[in-house]
Amino acid sequence: MSESADEPDHPSPALAEPLRRAIGERYLTYALSTIMNRALPDARDGLKPVHRRILYAMRELRLSSAGGYRKSAKISGDVMGNYHPHGDSAIYDAMARLAQDFSIRYPLVDGQGNFGSIDGDNPAAARYTEARLTAAAEALMDGLTEDAVDFRDNYDGTLQEPVVLPAAFPNLLANGSSGIAVGMATNIPPHNIDELLGACLHLLKTPDARDETLMSYVQGPDFPTGGVIVEPPASMAEAYRTGRGAFRLRARWEIEELGRGQWQVVVTEIPYQVQKSKLIERLAELIQLKKIPILADVRDESAEDVRVVLEPRSRTVDADVLMGMLFRNSDLEVRFSMNMNVLIDGRTPKVCSLKDVLRAFLDHRRDVLLRRSRHRLGKIDARLHILEGYIVAFLNLDRVIETIRTEDEPKPVMMAEFDLTETQAEAILNMRLRSLRRLEEMELRRERDELTEERAGLMDLLGSEELQWQRIAAELKEVRKTFGKNSPGGARRSEIAEAKAVAEVPVEAMIEREPVTVVCSKMGWIRAMKGHVAADQPLKFKDGDEGRFAIHAETTDKLLLLGSNGRVYTLPVTSLPGGRGMGEPVRLMVDLPNEADITALRIHRKGQKLLLASTAGDGFVANADELLAQTKAGKQVLNVKAPAAAALCKTIDGDHVAVVGENRKMLVFPLTELPEMARGKGVRLQKYKDGGMSDATTLTLETGLSWTDPAGRTRTERDLSEWVGKRAGSGRMAPRGFPRDNRFN
Repeated sequence: MSESADEPDHPSPALAEPLRRAIGERYLTYALSTIMNRALPDARDGLKPVHRRILYAMRELRLSSAGGYRKSAKISGDVMGNYHPHGDSAIYDAMARLAQDFSIRYPLVDGQGNFGSIDGDNPAAARYTEARLTAAAEALMDGLTEDAVDFRDNYDGTLQEPVVLPAAFPNLLANGSSGIAVGMATNIPPHNIDELLGACLHLLKTPDARDETLMSYVQGPDFPTGGVIVEPPASMAEAYRTGRGAFRLRARWEIEELGRGQWQVVVTEIPYQVQKSKLIERLAELIQLKKIPILADVRDESAEDVRVVLEPRSRTVDADVLMGMLFRNSDLEVRFSMNMNVLIDGRTPKVCSLKDVLRAFLDHRRDVLLRRSRHRLGKIDARLHILEGYIVAFLNLDRVIETIRTEDEPKPVMMAEFDLTETQAEAILNMRLRSLRRLEEMELRRERDELTEERAGLMDLLGSEELQWQRIAAELKEVRKTFGKNSPGGARRSEIAEAKAVAEVPVEAMIEREPVTVVCSKMGWIRAMKGHVAADQPLKFKDGDEGRFAIHAETTDKLLLLGSNGRVYTLPVTSLPGGRGMGEPVRLMVDLPNEADITALRIHRKGQKLLLASTAGDGFVANADELLAQTKAGKQVLNVKAPAAAALCKTIDGDHVAVVGENRKMLVFPLTELPEMARGKGVRLQKYKDGGMSDATTLTLETGLSWTDPAGRTRTERDLSEWVGKRAGSGRMAPRGFPRDNRFN
């Protein structure tokens, strides 16, 4: 038998790899690729790879801001084929966003055609729209031909693409950015270029400037849709210092007088990234559900500009109160979160402060300046070398012409006779005859002197950091003239203001107080009928359904609904459907699970004490104010575990508690033995061997216990000493004549 036959059958070492390590390595590779190549922008030019490739491809197509437009389909096709091997729809969506003046503060693409709207409409198909670069995009790419940045191979190695753009202005902050990577995200609001460049110039003068000082230049975000930023200055300063925070942004509004005391509110600017159509839908929903009773109507009268009209219920309404309620209940006020998580030098993700981001931009500008200067220096040296040859040729023009005419190989003869390099001799031989007229010694020497002077200046620049920063400051000032506050669209759009303190007005105070009868059927259909309907008045219900609750209430009341799951839900009476039909299912108004039933429905009374108990015989006293819920999900109050369920929620009226079980045994004990709680299982009310609790109530011991017998007569048991005991006792059989359904009333 061979030696290998005795060896165990193990897999090759190259294939043996723990699953945890294999998955971990591969997922880490994917995560890094997502972070660096898709989701996070570069701090230097503020762009992600897809945007950088779009702009570069448009530049290669010569789509300058002063030139013609090309079809978007051609642009996205070139980007996909040459630089970005992903879906053309993703590329077109990214390009369309660069052209939307409501999405990006300084558009980098000049679009012609339908590129979407603030209502949330999608752009037209790429075959229908056209585009070209804007002046801002050209400023980002200024210097690409002068070796300002590194280039790398594209995905298939056939072309070169820039690693980063030269970026004449801090585009990261000017246009903002957002993205979600693996385990990290970024969200940067847009800012005003004039303010950013002012901060940069200050940072050049004072490199160790404090963040608070920079805040005197950068007032805050400057959103393309305008609006009013009402975030406190201290909070904004902290956000810019740490790189994380949020800004409260409100719509801009004004009061428009209509005469005769009538007025309306006109919203002229809405918050950033809020779709106007969805905002209108939300406002209409608030009106329909009567959540803001003082708002009567909303109309969208927008054309080129935003104009949303809000009509108050009456002329006596306070406009500030109305807008305060709308800010709390709609996207007329949003909170824009800031997370300045960016790639430093294109490699390292880091949450940066305002100063860090500006410093990264300035350092990048210095690298660009040095590279462009060295590139220019090389061009000057090459030109000076050629000029020296031209001067020699001019001084010996006749001999040069004779050599060219008579020699078969004039180049080596000229190089030997006039001490020329091969480059100089080649340049002389490549001259056209018409250029001979330009070979004037004065002209050649003038160009040589100018280039020599420029070369000396570049050498000084490369040798002095101070001169470099002075040159960068001069360049930033030129950019500020082009895109600053005095340029078209350069003025600040978002106002920085302090939020007005609006007095809290309870909703009840704004609802017209009217009597209603709340009717809820056994199947859970609820409605509010006008007026207080008599108890004996017949009511209509759906087939197979019947009445269960009929409560006399007012439109300003709130209802507490206890589900068998122990959750309490809040229903404002004013939001209930009218009584003309059969109403609506209560499950559409609150998140009551299908498997849960309605146990109790009652009016909330401020400060009222309630007795809550489960079928397991556990319960406690609760304050009605603690049961109010702010959301449709309700509030878990009585903790129950199947098969037990919430059994009752009754008003406390008396000093003792009477409990009766399914075994017809009754127990009376002092109310003081029950704890008052906001949530919990409660304590044992009565002990049972079999079954559970049927009902419980409160009473005054001196008055006794009353109930209605089957004949409709009221019976009272005044001496309850036989049933009085300690809480959690078994109790004794109920009095003679007690209802057979084991209910107190």
